[in-house]
Amino acid sequence: MSDTVIKFGTGGWRAVIGDDFVKENIVRVASGIVMLAREENKKDKPIIIGFDRRFLSPEAAKWCAEVFSAAGINVLFLNRSAPTPLIMHTVLDMGLYYGIEITASHNPSQYNGIKLFTEGGRDASVDVTRRLEELIASYSGEIACTDFDSAVEKGLITYVKNPFNRFIDSIIDKLDMNVIRERGPRILFDPMHGSGTYPIMVILYTARTTLDLIHSNKDAFFGGESPAPSRPSLSDLSDRVKKGGYDLGIAVDGDGDRLGIIDSNGNYIDANQILVMLYYYLHEYKGWKGPVVRNLATTHMLDAIAHSLGEECYEVPVGFKYISDKIEKTDAVLGGESSGGLTVRGHINGKDSIYSSSLFIEMFSAVGMTPTEFYASLQEKYGTYVLVEDNMRFNASEYDTIKKALYDIRKESSPFDSDLVERVGCEDGVKVYFKDSSFVIARFSGTEPLLRIFAEAKNDSIASGYITAVKRYVFDKTGILSVGIGVIPDF
Repeated sequence: MSDTVIKFGTGGWRAVIGDDFVKENIVRVASGIVMLAREENKKDKPIIIGFDRRFLSPEAAKWCAEVFSAAGINVLFLNRSAPTPLIMHTVLDMGLYYGIEITASHNPSQYNGIKLFTEGGRDASVDVTRRLEELIASYSGEIACTDFDSAVEKGLITYVKNPFNRFIDSIIDKLDMNVIRERGPRILFDPMHGSGTYPIMVILYTARTTLDLIHSNKDAFFGGESPAPSRPSLSDLSDRVKKGGYDLGIAVDGDGDRLGIIDSNGNYIDANQILVMLYYYLHEYKGWKGPVVRNLATTHMLDAIAHSLGEECYEVPVGFKYISDKIEKTDAVLGGESSGGLTVRGHINGKDSIYSSSLFIEMFSAVGMTPTEFYASLQEKYGTYVLVEDNMRFNASEYDTIKKALYDIRKESSPFDSDLVERVGCEDGVKVYFKDSSFVIARFSGTEPLLRIFAEAKNDSIASGYITAVKRYVFDKTGILSVGIGVIPDF
């Protein structure tokens, strides 16, 4: 039995293919879900299994199905790759207890993983994943498996017929298709070689947009890029949109739950801008009243807009399960994170680039401005907010030392003038809130050995200076983060 410790982060269990993401560990995770289902007395409904286009994803999906069917849990199996939002929607729509997607989302191609969804089609809670980790670690016996083809013949594994129909229809029913048809935008779509291609194509063709595709072929190496719709990875889309005279470029990550936008001038529209524009559009143009939810590392411009509209902006820890939970509790219009994930009230309880990209196109068609123009109009009302990010890799043995240094910020000599600081929070990492609504946060990634540092201020120079100050502080405390510290401005 493998001695690998299975840990679920903010986006499921992820590991390097051939290192820890191997059959032995994959069936251990499936066996843990079986034990969880037994413990919760939830074996009487099938579990749906989906997979993305990564290397080993179809095989891993079958290995999991063999474990479930051997344990007497029926399996609904997709015979083609599918985006994560489809699996979440199916769990919700069919009233299932569990669903899984084999994916490492936006991680580099050497990674793969497993996402677990629970009742209501939501990301498994921290309590659920913690218990699952305990069950996996506690079991050391043989894991029973049923041959996949034999399980299909016996009806233990059933292929899902037309799995996309209800998912796609649920989105079309929520869109103002007429406003998109009247505008008739020209769109260049980049699914980044991932599994989000088909549903967006169907929705946009139904809306009668002019749609062209790039990078739609299956490529387990994602063209040598990381399948995250970030500014660097969308440079090709940006060039093509500008040269081709398209109105918009739309990109989604490898499993279709994160979104990136390019406007007609080739400008990258980041996740914070998308959130701000969609919230304002839904609230003021469509009349969807209610608060908004963001995580700790997402723009405070949402706070300014919400407060001006007489609404609340709720802050939650990083991890989309927290956003989904707060949306449900507060009936928020939408919620999201600066890394590209967002969800809108009334659809699924998790990240969904399929619905959000469709809504963005509706917004573009309705407001009569480019995204850059629309965002600039909001800046005139609410001010300028610039968010900067830096990631620092470290060795596992350095984790505790770095963590201690970070948390010392709240009780020892801070790198910032105390007259400028409103408070220091430690709910998820360490976040310094400044009196002018700017902030800096340093937290550990839940999926990779990275220290992520985000800062937002009224301009790039100040935000970058906040990050540099945190890096210098940690280096002075530990001697570890010695790369790229640069010059520290006075604060």
